[in-house]
Amino acid sequence: MTVQGKTAVITGSNSGIGLGVARELAKAGANVVLNSFTDRDEDHALADEIGKEFGVTARYIKADMSKGDECRSLIEKAGTCDILVNNAGIQHVAGIDEFPTAKWDAIIAINLSSAFHTTAAALPTMRAAGWGRVINIASAHGLTASPYKSAYVAAKHGVVGLTKVTALETAEEPITCNAVCPGYVLTPLVEAQIPDTMEKYGMDRETVIREVLLDRQPSKQFATVEELGGTCVFLASSAANQITGTTISVDGGWTAL
Repeated sequence: MTVQGKTAVITGSNSGIGLGVARELAKAGANVVLNSFTDRDEDHALADEIGKEFGVTARYIKADMSKGDECRSLIEKAGTCDILVNNAGIQHVAGIDEFPTAKWDAIIAINLSSAFHTTAAALPTMRAAGWGRVINIASAHGLTASPYKSAYVAAKHGVVGLTKVTALETAEEPITCNAVCPGYVLTPLVEAQIPDTMEKYGMDRETVIREVLLDRQPSKQFATVEELGGTCVFLASSAANQITGTTISVDGGWTAL
């Protein structure tokens, strides 16, 4: 079985990793539902472009992933959700004793609680359809830790735990749940950080990438959004029927250290 004709809902997907995943799923023949918290003309135009490029149905649905009711409403508005990719996430860096409470609450809500709400809403539709895939975009930080990222690390570890529980609860059904754990991925957000980091450390671009950004990534290469999307396509395929409750690291060896 391929993803041809299946409907995939990807949270946080009008840019970066989420958009890359949506494009790869559409390329493989899945209809896609894009999502973010904005409701701009360009958001809907992006979905239209993907639909035309790959010959699939593509829609954009606004939903704020920090709000549980909107997470669940996203699945309801999608109508069908064969493949759920929980990707939405934010980051903030600060020491625990200085970490703003509002930032902690927002990161836990968007990075972890949203995956609970969307999964809870999607499972009944998957069961009714007799097939389903839940793919959680976690992180290398779902398996290891770094200082000053307490909320992000806690949330991503939580995503990995939620993945295992979801897999166990659906183990006897044709539904799987897995987590993809990227290391550093070259997204527009990361690209934008490079010039400032070059200035801060007085380094050239290549040195900043190798010695600062990719310090913990042994391959010294960024993962790409296309590689992450391809991993999701694989997890949604019949080749992955017996892969459930696990993590797949796309981190250039980070978590092998």
